[in-house]
Amino acid sequence: MGFVTSLFERVLGGFRALGADMIGEACGDDLLCAAVAAVVVALTLWHQRTVSEAKRTAAGAGGAVTRTDEEASDDDGGGGGGGGGGGGGGGGGSDGDDGEGELAHVPFSLIRYSEAEMVARSRRFYEMMDGRRSLRFFSDEDVPLEVVENIVRTAGTAPSGAHTEPWTYVVVRDGAVKRQIRELVEAEERVNYERRMGEKWKEDLAPLKTTWEKEYLERAPYLVVALKQVYGRNADGSKKTHYYNEISQALSCGLFLAATHNAGLVTLTSTPMNAGPALRELLNRPKNEKVTLLLPLGYPAPDATVPDLKRKQVDQFMFVVPPTRPLPAAGR
Repeated sequence: MGFVTSLFERVLGGFRALGADMIGEACGDDLLCAAVAAVVVALTLWHQRTVSEAKRTAAGAGGAVTRTDEEASDDDGGGGGGGGGGGGGGGGGSDGDDGEGELAHVPFSLIRYSEAEMVARSRRFYEMMDGRRSLRFFSDEDVPLEVVENIVRTAGTAPSGAHTEPWTYVVVRDGAVKRQIRELVEAEERVNYERRMGEKWKEDLAPLKTTWEKEYLERAPYLVVALKQVYGRNADGSKKTHYYNEISQALSCGLFLAATHNAGLVTLTSTPMNAGPALRELLNRPKNEKVTLLLPLGYPAPDATVPDLKRKQVDQFMFVVPPTRPLPAAGR
């Protein structure tokens, strides 16, 4: 009886961990699918707790505990121990596990503008970025590689946890490789649209007129594959912790989008879905890297269109403390 109760509690924990919304999106009204999903999550959490307890026991006994590559590959490094977060692109410092000495600090300088010029510059930049759109219709017209290099360089200026810079960008120009990527992604996307997506998900996507077909992955002159490095390697081959690698890489991709628009080009943040591992192998990337985004890059097609979407006004997502206007009631 105790085992049954324990199993029930684990399954219930699985439902909580996975979340009702995610189960609904993945399984729709298929109750068996939802139950299996929850059981899988429950067993995964149980395994993680068991491993953690074993590590603590070994550590308490003075034993050295190391993670396997598989365990580390699933670890975002969030929290990452004291001092892990906040290392900026301007010298966040050593992450403390590579044996390097104290990091020198150098003077910092920044161009300071008058208040009037700050307002004007910030307004011009906003107006430029407000024209940025995600596009699915690309021209096959070529773009100088130097422009792409500068865009990726800009993405590399993002801050990262302990300055670990946990990002990789693979720039694909070869038509045959782009075709292979498209085929891998479309195979997964077709299953998503036909079997995995719940009805609510499909309804939300309907106004955008998206389908499982991804012509843009092959047509754009460049397909940039963004990967996060869940951990790295020190000079001696030992494992290097990459703190907050998910957030760090997301910040880098944000700068990639801004630099793309600034260069007069367009892109689209396309997710690889379940094709990530196959894409990593196709591109011959190491196991510590995981594909997060596919970013087709180029000029818009002459007849390109975009949905007539409206963005939120700033007073809907920016709140000043102390307030300059009445704050909305909590929970609304």
